[in-house]
Amino acid sequence: MKFGLLLPHFGEEASKDKLLRGSQLAEEAGFHSVWVRDHLVFEPHGEMEKPNRTFYDALTTLTAIGAVTENLELGTGSLIPFRHPLVTALMAGTMTQLLGPRLILGFGAGTFDHEFEAIGWGDYDRVELVRSNAEILKRVFVENEVDYDDGVFSFKDVSIEPKPVGGRVPFWYCGATPRSARLAVDFCDGWMPGRISLATLEKRIDTMRALSAEQEKAMPTVAVIPPTSIERTRDEALKHVNIPGLLAWANKAKFAVKPPSGQFETVEDLEGQLIVGNPDEAVEEIKKFEALGVEHLVFDFRFKFDRYFDQIELFGSEILPRFR
Repeated sequence: MKFGLLLPHFGEEASKDKLLRGSQLAEEAGFHSVWVRDHLVFEPHGEMEKPNRTFYDALTTLTAIGAVTENLELGTGSLIPFRHPLVTALMAGTMTQLLGPRLILGFGAGTFDHEFEAIGWGDYDRVELVRSNAEILKRVFVENEVDYDDGVFSFKDVSIEPKPVGGRVPFWYCGATPRSARLAVDFCDGWMPGRISLATLEKRIDTMRALSAEQEKAMPTVAVIPPTSIERTRDEALKHVNIPGLLAWANKAKFAVKPPSGQFETVEDLEGQLIVGNPDEAVEEIKKFEALGVEHLVFDFRFKFDRYFDQIELFGSEILPRFR
């Protein structure tokens, strides 16, 4: 299993020092990857984020980090399809030429209509925009003089250079719904939900295994991004987490597998949607993801971005060595 970090590129803690030096520290500590989210017109989620609207561009941020690191994989979890796919193709190809074949393009349909309305794309089916991106990128990454028309994007005789190092960039579907898992099998290399309970995660993985076997395809890489808080004691770790906010979000998740009570009511009910505790407890929680078949676990420290370097150091010294 690989381990990654969600970067502090949004909100009041976003800063050059945290992004660049933090990524260098993460590489030294043994993390495999760093990840960014994506928004055009950022509206912070009330349960999870403070109202500061700062949001550094996803691909620009990863390019800067790639320039000061050597081996970290650079992932988007997720990129939202408000860019023209040909623009994304040019940016991705350029990034791999400058930084090496380290990019993973995770795409999601996004949450907010207003971001697409702002650019005149409000009438488009956002899920189909993800599919369009997958098809267009797959073709222009390896072909020249491409003709394409899907009713939204249309072009003729297009060649994009530079092409990615290695000829392709992994394309993942990011989302927690049953449909997202099915689409990952249909046309993606990986599937990456954000906050998702272990019971729901297990159900989605079982579906993906069955569909992959049915379609005689390789099983997509499974990754997940749980909010995380680790301290020397569980009580201290819990102090930094907005438990009511996480419970409220979990209860709004339409397709989630609910606890026996029918509602998410306690910290224990959030199993999988939160990694919290001391290092020993964190290791036991991580092993649960590993047992389900998660191949890439990305820790979301957004509740702890003010202690970002401390969290990297604690993970690097107390947790990651136990999985090597």
